[in-house]
Amino acid sequence: MKVLIADDDALSRKVLEDCLSEWGYHIVMANNGHEAWSILEKSDRPNMVVLDWMMPGMDGVEICRKLRGLNLPNYVYVILLTARSKREDVIKGLESGADDYIIKPFNREELKFRLKIGQRIIELEHRILRLASTDYLTGLLNRRAFLERLERELNRCQREVSRMGIIIMDIDHFKRVNDNFGHQVGDLVLQEFSNILVKLCRSYDFIGRYGGEEFIVCLPGADKWNTYQIAERIRSTIENKKTLLPNKESSVSITASFGIASMEPGQIKSADKLINEADEALYRAKAQGRNRIEMYISD
Repeated sequence: MKVLIADDDALSRKVLEDCLSEWGYHIVMANNGHEAWSILEKSDRPNMVVLDWMMPGMDGVEICRKLRGLNLPNYVYVILLTARSKREDVIKGLESGADDYIIKPFNREELKFRLKIGQRIIELEHRILRLASTDYLTGLLNRRAFLERLERELNRCQREVSRMGIIIMDIDHFKRVNDNFGHQVGDLVLQEFSNILVKLCRSYDFIGRYGGEEFIVCLPGADKWNTYQIAERIRSTIENKKTLLPNKESSVSITASFGIASMEPGQIKSADKLINEADEALYRAKAQGRNRIEMYISD
């Protein structure tokens, strides 16, 4: 885990760096309050901070207050380090937003286990966020998490004047699988389908379960023909895949229909518009016989 050490005293920084490195933390150093704040403002900020109270430019308490004023996607755990030991100082430090408070000179073992407490809290938050954003059956992003990420990716593509592809796919006649083989087999089919998507998509694509048997993929940097090629690779793999039933003696085969849409460099589209375009193309694929890919064509 990455930890920011912010202290204007060189000896104190060195002692902290040696301790934390020995305990397996990845260290980011700041020599004063302004340096610390510039690191904490970045999107790749450390999740834990050991912060000296008295520093030139901006002290630890001010940094805590500013940090808690940000709307951050992930929590930053702050340990305030100071020679001030009066009760009113401890209260002031905690009121500023610090999570813990250690008096200098610090005890190595005390610091070690206070850091472990912070690490457990950060890891717990990560697990909770992962559960909240993940579809329980397939392990893919759930609909809400996919849409949130799509909005961020759209903003990035528009800033950088780059392209993006969207694929929406729906398993054909999935109700028949549940009716003929039961929901346990239906779940296996959904899991196998998800595994194929993960295997065939690129590492920087992201995939969501959009509905019951409907899935969605975002392809950053892909034009409509790249998007079509990836969709065709998925379609043909699904068509030739047999899912072994729990009895190990028989299997079930499925097909899927695909709708694709794209945003070319310089275009401005909302997430809703892109998804609606892909959905319209999917509806046409269903209407024209299923197990096929249709591309959205603008008027």
